[in-house]
Amino acid sequence: MNIGILGLGLIGGSLGYDLRSQGHHVLGVSRRESTCQTAVALGSVDEASVEMSLLGIADVIFVCTPIALIVPQVEQLIKHLNAATIITDVGSVKAPIVQAISPLWSRFVGGHPMAGTADSGIEAAQKNLFVDRPYVLTPDANTPKDAIAILEEIVRSLGAKIYHCQPEQHDRAVSWISHLPVMVSASLITACMGETDPEVLQLAQNLASSGFRDTSRVGGGNPELGVMMARYNRQALLSSLQQYRHNINKFINLIEQEDWTTLEAKLQSTQQARPLFTD
Repeated sequence: MNIGILGLGLIGGSLGYDLRSQGHHVLGVSRRESTCQTAVALGSVDEASVEMSLLGIADVIFVCTPIALIVPQVEQLIKHLNAATIITDVGSVKAPIVQAISPLWSRFVGGHPMAGTADSGIEAAQKNLFVDRPYVLTPDANTPKDAIAILEEIVRSLGAKIYHCQPEQHDRAVSWISHLPVMVSASLITACMGETDPEVLQLAQNLASSGFRDTSRVGGGNPELGVMMARYNRQALLSSLQQYRHNINKFINLIEQEDWTTLEAKLQSTQQARPLFTD
């Protein structure tokens, strides 16, 4: 099968490695010629170009650009395709993308692989990135069944776990477990940097270990991605942030009141709940 990848960054490059290993012929398109050359040299794609016309022979195309570029890039892309081509994306927000592209292309299936690292760019791409990771598909009632089945087969070949849901359900869910943590983690880093005593700040930086590393990791990631999450999933993220603020205020009140019994009960509850999200 000829598979196209539009956007050769971490996700696009990683897809290329795995799809080529499955025997597919992978065609890559990037805005930069240097990225195209690197992707071919690394073995992520068979061919690469800055011209979208390269993807005209693709049976399936993964759009792996930043969220803000997905819709305008698809608008340009479809001029080069035949009607049988399946288009999917990997954006971390689904409702606005599905709403915009579905009327333009009937064989579009929204997608979101829940995989990645703090690094970006084609050099960060890695093999087997999607193994045992959730991969969400958000087809609607009008999406052709054969397009869904073909995409499911490809996703399964990556070793990923497929989930189906409505775009709006996806956006609410990821606001809790992906987008909110970015803002919380960024707030943590900002708060720590607000320490006014330079000696204490330096000591905190020297002493920071696994606990701080775990809770601050996503706040130290790609700023562009964080802004796109907030911009395109604004309402769901605001709702999550407001609920988070409400819970933070509860913890503040318990500590102010020295209500250690209730605080312990809260922490026991969170200890029991965490495996529901991480196991």
